[in-house]
Amino acid sequence: MRMAELLSKHGLKGTFFVPIKNREGPDVLLPAHIREIGSEFEIGSHTYDHCYLNSVDGIEAGYQVAEGKQRLEDILGDEVNGFCYPGGKYHQKHVALIRSAGFRYARTIKNFRFDAGSNPYEIPTTIQFYPHSRRVYLRNFVSGGDWPARLSGLRVTLRQENWMDRLYALFDHARQYQSLFHLWCHTNDIDNLSAWNEMEQFLAYAAARVTVPNRLENRQVAERFFPEEKGK
Repeated sequence: MRMAELLSKHGLKGTFFVPIKNREGPDVLLPAHIREIGSEFEIGSHTYDHCYLNSVDGIEAGYQVAEGKQRLEDILGDEVNGFCYPGGKYHQKHVALIRSAGFRYARTIKNFRFDAGSNPYEIPTTIQFYPHSRRVYLRNFVSGGDWPARLSGLRVTLRQENWMDRLYALFDHARQYQSLFHLWCHTNDIDNLSAWNEMEQFLAYAAARVTVPNRLENRQVAERFFPEEKGK
């Protein structure tokens, strides 16, 4: 709810990927809160109970995807178009599952990208709002593949000592080359880091530099870069 307030305050767009329950324990948004956020921002699915799809069999994966979507649509009274893979954990068979379930796009957590990728069901990200170490970034880069497309983002990241400086540097790089910048986060991480002030300062910085037509929620990114999926 606090993130929604900050995005609204600075006139920015955002997509909230929410599960109905959470098998890992932390609380989830109540239906009333989901509707309140959904009145201004896009709501996307995150499976029924934050299930890593690569950890369950096909029947359970199908249930998690379909039930998460249906429950959100029942709460919102509207279609849910977007999906995000919990933990970024999935196999290629799950990409087809997401599409067949009626979603129009899906987000991964693959980082260091300034574009929407080549598959609307595997859209990458730029950076997570979290103080990862250089070692973590290097390990993620090696294991994540797509190295040519991610190399410039890795270089920008590694030049900065401070994790917040990395966000600003990546954002400025995206502006310089007129490309996409996508920041993602878990709001409980912001709580644990006591970093709400840092988040708001960054949002204010971004809002002062991005024109309104270029402030996009995930659904709009998918529609802009993958228009063939819009009518499906």
